[in-house]
Amino acid sequence: MKFTFLSLTFCLMLSISGFSQTLEGLLMIAAENNPGLKGKYKAFEAALEKIPQAQSLNDPNLSFGYFISPVETRLGPQRLRLSLTQMFPWFGTLRTKGEVATVLAEVKYQEFLNARNGLYYEISAVYYPLLETMELMEIEKENLQILETYKSIATSTFENGKGSMTDVLRVDIMNTTSQTSLDVLYKKVYAAKARLNAILGREPDSPIEIDEKLPLPKDLHPLYYDAIKYNPLLESMDLKIQAAELNQKLAVKNGLPQLGVGIDYVTIGERKDLLIVENGKNTLMPTLSMSLPLFRKKYRAAEKEALLLSESYQAEKQDISHRLQGSFYRYKVEMEIQLELIDSFDRQIKTSKQTLDLLYSAYANSGENFEEVLRLQQQLLEYNKMKVKASVAYHLAEAQINYLTAKSY
Repeated sequence: MKFTFLSLTFCLMLSISGFSQTLEGLLMIAAENNPGLKGKYKAFEAALEKIPQAQSLNDPNLSFGYFISPVETRLGPQRLRLSLTQMFPWFGTLRTKGEVATVLAEVKYQEFLNARNGLYYEISAVYYPLLETMELMEIEKENLQILETYKSIATSTFENGKGSMTDVLRVDIMNTTSQTSLDVLYKKVYAAKARLNAILGREPDSPIEIDEKLPLPKDLHPLYYDAIKYNPLLESMDLKIQAAELNQKLAVKNGLPQLGVGIDYVTIGERKDLLIVENGKNTLMPTLSMSLPLFRKKYRAAEKEALLLSESYQAEKQDISHRLQGSFYRYKVEMEIQLELIDSFDRQIKTSKQTLDLLYSAYANSGENFEEVLRLQQQLLEYNKMKVKASVAYHLAEAQINYLTAKSY
């Protein structure tokens, strides 16, 4: 049996750095603590215990008989009989049963890996939006500082008779809006951390300190759809097909006779009426037996059942493969789209900053067009937010790709 125990060890190892502040560290904590993942691994361990059961012989039969009316023999009357019999299935039956149990245990292991990969994506789906919220908070804080500067300039310009009090009030309105957005973002961070703790198998208020910034997307590395062949769902279907084929062989072997080897021990009483050699001597009698599988209908049905299951698994595998391929291309294109959007937002942010600097300088000198300054500042704020959202969308699509291709972190 081939299991990736190195990967398994990584999944279940303790996080030696405590409550890690990186995504990889959180994945390790979740792999150790998540109850659902623990349950999947326990199911795999339970499946391993079926292997020695499948490879073992049936228990021997011990029978006891007492002669109510003793049967007279030349050596004396028979008193009681003890029989011990061990049945042996047809040659290779136990080995085939062990192979079936081994393959089914591997299926459970693949289900564990799929649950682990799904858990990794679930954490990523919370982690990246959490980073997004934290980035948006920083943007709002920076915006508040800029608005305070604008308010100071607007007030000074008004006092010098160049501007209008309306400019100051407009800044106050934008300041209030930005502060409200910041308060909402604080609440979102709390909710996201509580959800993340639930996935990690910890109390909702357990501390999570994240210092990592939202990583900037890089150019797409080569992505090939045939990488999905490593997805545990497909591996699991291959193993189920293999198990069904082995069950076909097993059905044939179960329809063959079983051989039994045994021994009878008979106690004999002494004859009182005659003196003979070995008078009353107990006897041992080796026995051979064989089952007669005459009722063939159940064996033919078992063989056909295994054949139909194999065909069912093959069709299911094809369906899963098509769905995985479709999802792969969907998220690959999504990553490409977000990269283009990020590049576009970068250019817009650069141009907006240059324009804003010019408008701001002009306002400081003339006290005119302050509304345009605020409008452009608001537009710049939105561009920064949209860039962050595009980055998060990129990383979420990448996390989906990692799940589809069973990437090991």
